[in-house]
Amino acid sequence: MYPSSSSKKGKTKCSGYWNFRTESQPIVDAAYMAQAFLRAPKALWEPLDAVTKKRIAEEFKALRTRTGAYNNWLLFAGINEAFLLSIGEQADPVRLEFAKRKILEWYQGDGWYSDGPSFSMDYYNSYVIHPMLVDFFKVLSDKKRISAEMYDTAVKRMVRYSEFSERMISPEGSYTPMGRSVTYRTAAFQALGQVALMEKLPSQISPAQVRCGVTAVMHRMFDQCNNFDANGWLVLGFCGSQPEIADGYTSTGSLYMATLGFLPLGLPANNAFWTADAADWTAKKAWSGQAFKKDYHVEY
Repeated sequence: MYPSSSSKKGKTKCSGYWNFRTESQPIVDAAYMAQAFLRAPKALWEPLDAVTKKRIAEEFKALRTRTGAYNNWLLFAGINEAFLLSIGEQADPVRLEFAKRKILEWYQGDGWYSDGPSFSMDYYNSYVIHPMLVDFFKVLSDKKRISAEMYDTAVKRMVRYSEFSERMISPEGSYTPMGRSVTYRTAAFQALGQVALMEKLPSQISPAQVRCGVTAVMHRMFDQCNNFDANGWLVLGFCGSQPEIADGYTSTGSLYMATLGFLPLGLPANNAFWTADAADWTAKKAWSGQAFKKDYHVEY
């Protein structure tokens, strides 16, 4: 996003330019960049110089010439515009409104959203939908574009979904490889991690049991399988090299969605998440004869 000596039709770009101008994939790439800026503005956005900030804003606006899939991709377009709104730029109100309305229409109940018009049983509620919707709505709420109650409802739904995520961790630290994009690995626990980071875990789930449960998953996945190539890059697969399960849109870069499962690292070292004694997670309690909370449908 900066000039070099080469130019074409008055515009300059260097060989390291990150393409925001053609094809649809940059809408996705930009969305995760936008979400990172929104999550850590003091560390990532504010230190940038004015010229770099201006160039980034220009590239985000350039994304408006394209559309993506009719599913969670609407959130990508929405959060890109929300980021522009957050830095004082003019956001596209149509993209903001369309993303908001469709995602809310696709809510199925009990903490689950449909990824588009049809429901799919996969981890996209954690890969994208809950975390990005909450961050998207936080901007809209702060800017008085939606009510505080609407934001609070989105958070409550993510908290409810996080209960399912925690229960999905088996006593041995495994979880079901279901649906598309399972090569994103520990991104399946992004929503649970974000709820822990926001310190909004439900009363029956202690921070320590989330720490222990997710740690067990990471050990099960990364200790027992060869997930990295000779150069240290993640390989296509779920637990080890399993290229046959990769989707057509999966690249080495996209595998690093797995790092979204590490959100609790944002908690300070003296937080109870880290300092509390080890605790069993729900499935470990259930399968060892310990008491555990019944699960019931909720209405939000």
